[in-house]
Amino acid sequence: MGILESALPVIVICTRDRARATAFYRDVLGLPFVHEDAFASVFRVGGIALRISTVPDFTPHEHTILGLHVPDVRASVLALRENSVTFNRYAHVKQDDLGICTLNEGAIQVAWLSDPDGNVLSITNV
Repeated sequence: MGILESALPVIVICTRDRARATAFYRDVLGLPFVHEDAFASVFRVGGIALRISTVPDFTPHEHTILGLHVPDVRASVLALRENSVTFNRYAHVKQDDLGICTLNEGAIQVAWLSDPDGNVLSITNV
């Protein structure tokens, strides 16, 4: 067995404004807030920790940094839209009116959104 083979991952997402990001992940996305320490706001996602850490000069990447697997992408997108989430549109990707991209003859669905810092997140069924 590898040294870290049984280790649980911890997701770290950077923000320039932790209070704003904490409100987004807790109130808009509905992730369970665990606690806040001197370094991060901590949430629980799928049994693992998600840490939102302040990096004052942070610049987000243009690609997905966190994908969230859900049983029903359409229902999740509709629920998030009720929380004022706007889904990203990409010129090179075919998306429906909700912003959902369907691939592999309907077997795969994915929609992208950005947090307040511009970090790209995805909602997918795979």
